[in-house]
Formats: sequence, C-alpha cells, structure tokens
Amino acid sequence: MDQFGTVFLFDVDNTLLDNDSVAADLRQHLRDTLSKQAEERYWDIFEQVRRQLGYADYLGALQRYRIEHPYDHQLSEISGFLLNYPFEKRLFPQAIEVLNTFSAQGTTAILTDGDVVFQPRKIASSGIASAVDNRVLIYIHKEDELDDVQKQYPGEHYILIDDKLRILASVKKQLGDRVTTIFPRQGHYAYDPEILAEYPHADHTIDHISDLLARDPIDWRILGPQAE
Repeated sequence: MDQFGTVFLFDVDNTLLDNDSVAADLRQHLRDTLSKQAEERYWDIFEQVRRQLGYADYLGALQRYRIEHPYDHQLSEISGFLLNYPFEKRLFPQAIEVLNTFSAQGTTAILTDGDVVFQPRKIASSGIASAVDNRVLIYIHKEDELDDVQKQYPGEHYILIDDKLRILASVKKQLGDRVTTIFPRQGHYAYDPEILAEYPHADHTIDHISDLLARDPIDWRILGPQAE
C-alpha cells in the first residue's frame, strides 16, 4: 500500500467509458425511433443545455424537446433507452482492472461532472461505482470544487486521470506539485488541435486507459511536466 497518502481521481466519460460511442448509439436510436429531423433538433437542444449548465444533460435535453413536442408519445421510449443502456459494454478495455489495481495502492475515487440522475446511473450500471467502493463525486464544474474534493478524500498527493486538458491544466494550476496529471488520449476532445494548442501538456500522456497498468500506480507520481 502507498505510504504517502496518494489519492487517485478518475474521470468517467471518454476516460473509463467510451461516451462517444454511447452518444453515437443515441443518435441512431433517435433517428430510428423518431426521425432524422427529431435527432437533429434534440442535439441542438442538448448543446444549448450544455452551454447553459456547463455539463451534458441528456435527460434534461429530452425534457426540453418534449416541451416542443408534447404529443410525441415515443419520447418515453427514448428515456428508457438512456436509463437502460448497457454501459458496461462501453467500458474501455481493462478499465475495471485499472480501478481495481489502483484501489489496492491508495484511495481511488471517481471525479466527474454531470446531472444527478443519468450520470450516477451510468457510473453504477457500468460497474465503475462498485470498483471504487462507491467513492463517487459528481459536480457541476469539478475543477471549481477542489476544496470539497480534498475534504472528502484527504491526501498528501493526488493523481488525476482525465481526457480533458482544460480540466488537467486547471487542477494543476490550483494544486501545483501536489497533483500529477495524466491525459488519456481517448475521445473527441483528445485530438482537437485547438485544444491541444491552447493548454499545456499533462505530466503524462497515454494512448489508452489500460496503459496505466504498465507501471505500478505509485510510479505514476511525479513532479513537474513530462511529455511522453
């Protein structure tokens, strides 16, 4: 076990779970169940809600779509599709093994953004919550809640694994040498040239979440930026 009080913090979407594929499945289901026009309108509303709230709210967007289409009785089927989605099938390879391995070496928790219905459902039904003994923190803007994160899971050092450089850079700026940032290049944010140019490198960059198994968890603890 880690003798230095290390806390491992894992993001969910496109870090442990292939959320891009979940969204693609939803797009197809909306087209098949409703129409191409309905699918396009739903995603327009989804982006509006995301800008307003600061996080993805799939069910909230569906509720707003319903206000525009109060007599579309197939919308309950769409909500059922979301709530009953087999998230465990969208876990990245060895994601649960990574969580189990890291949990054996220190406190391991989930640190994510999202709503209070769909995001917890995703984390629970995928098996992620049980793999970390239900140590799950869900905020509106997690990078603004580091005081509470440290209160919930005190540690001498934190290792944050997240697919968004913006989040990694913000947390690094706030915690400095007390955090090691790891950037798994997975999902649509990971290869966006504008994002890559705007934010500094993480301490570590990996191609897949399973690459974390190449080292002992504590060996990822470093001080200072490192391009890999």
